Amino acid sequence: MKASLGITLRRGALLAALGAAGLLMAATVQAKPFKWSSASDIPTLDIHSQNNALGNGVHAAIYESLVYYNSRTFKIEPRLATAWREVSPTQVRFTLRKGVKFSDGSDLTADDVVFSLDRARSRSSNFQVYTQGIARAVKVDASTVDVILSGPNPVLLNQMTELRIMSKAWAEKNRSVDPKDIRTKDETFAHRNAMGSGAFMVKEWQPDQRLVLVKNPNWWGWKEAPTNVTEVIYTPIKNEATRAAALLSGEIDFILDPSPQDLPRMRNNANLKVVDGVENRTIFLGMDQFREELPGSNVKGKNPLKDVRVRKALYQAIDIDSIHRVTMRGLSQSTGALVSPQVAGWTEAVHKRFPYSQDDAKKLLTEAGYPNGFEVDFACPNNRYINDEEICQAITAMWSKVGVRAKLRTLPLVTYFPMIQRYEASIYMLGWGVPTFDALYSLQSLTRSVGTGGDGNYNVGRYSNARMDYVVDRIKTETDLPVRNRLLTEGLQLQNDTVAHIPLHNQVIPWAMKKNVEVVHRADNRLDWSLIKVN
Repeated sequence: MKASLGITLRRGALLAALGAAGLLMAATVQAKPFKWSSASDIPTLDIHSQNNALGNGVHAAIYESLVYYNSRTFKIEPRLATAWREVSPTQVRFTLRKGVKFSDGSDLTADDVVFSLDRARSRSSNFQVYTQGIARAVKVDASTVDVILSGPNPVLLNQMTELRIMSKAWAEKNRSVDPKDIRTKDETFAHRNAMGSGAFMVKEWQPDQRLVLVKNPNWWGWKEAPTNVTEVIYTPIKNEATRAAALLSGEIDFILDPSPQDLPRMRNNANLKVVDGVENRTIFLGMDQFREELPGSNVKGKNPLKDVRVRKALYQAIDIDSIHRVTMRGLSQSTGALVSPQVAGWTEAVHKRFPYSQDDAKKLLTEAGYPNGFEVDFACPNNRYINDEEICQAITAMWSKVGVRAKLRTLPLVTYFPMIQRYEASIYMLGWGVPTFDALYSLQSLTRSVGTGGDGNYNVGRYSNARMDYVVDRIKTETDLPVRNRLLTEGLQLQNDTVAHIPLHNQVIPWAMKKNVEVVHRADNRLDWSLIKVN
């Protein structure tokens, strides 16, 4: 059976035809500001610079994509495009919504769409994983764009949900034609400034202090949006206790990432409510499998992490049940897979973990030639994932029991991610959400040998396996659904068998908020700005 774009494309055309009939009318409740917080700040306002989930969620308030997920059903629905159809297996035509304006009042046209898709494919873009399979974009007329593919792509529309549109004229005027390269300290105007077509626009951004968004009066969707929010104030608060205190005192309305230890008192507070949900994000450890010698290690002349026995020993030395029970207070889903159950390609078999066993870990280390263990660099973020620093501290202690002396260093998000993308960590923590809900996104980014077009863009341990590369490249254009699913599962199982990474758990993300706040919880852990109400 063929999984061509046809069915999804016809669904898109039907949704477009229904138009506003299925949407809610705007709320008449008095508008109020929405004040929210999480542990870290967004890394940039540049929509193609850093593929960061928190940043992507905020960008979606300011900029828009051609299509987007419905927050309740997670079906693809029209956004800047009102219709799309398959002209051929390698050509998809998008019809743009009429009357859309950027926040400066200028019209959004096909020129902006072509420019933005080209920008997302550029050398300094971190969004090439979303443009994989796109050969080029072509303007047909002012309101029509053709996306030309290098081969059939059954997940094109899923990828398009993260490809937001920037004004070509604004970018050219402000010397922001190319995205900021996150591996360097060079900045573009688009790094600290934004001008999109979304519901909100940036009033001010003071990094690590405060981001203020205000209502964009030119947004096309206000008549149909249920939200009554006209100002969004985001305050990053790294300290968990301080963040919780801000909500409990009424200083803020909403916390995206309440700590597990604070949740009981939030649930028991009559003025607050907690909305629970599982995120499609897997937390794991990566390892440098490229260098001939690890910087800072006492092992000279070779790299212990190149040996699969060493990688498996590190895996089996981790007591994941203890992390789940003690560190995460039960708010995690332990896994042996690189993706969560919501993602195409996941199976119970790939979900199964290697058993925790200090004895097996010691035996593997001895077989590999390290009976006394070794020293190794271990880097983790301290404000990106739930209890990230605490997890790494626990793992460091567990490894010490089998002789591996990890030299733990923790960094804030804004410096951590550029650092690991410069390949400066021997072992590192990473969390990977899957916006496409398809395992190709993870396999291509994390296990494909580093190359071009998004291949291995977050494979910062530089793992390389010829069979994996073949499987990933085959998946990219495979349209036979059963065959494609088997290949997805094969890739996930190969990652397990070769211990390319060490999966830990899928994040469980409760959202905590005041009783008068209404939101729709999403598996991608981002707010839908058009649905927020403050009553």
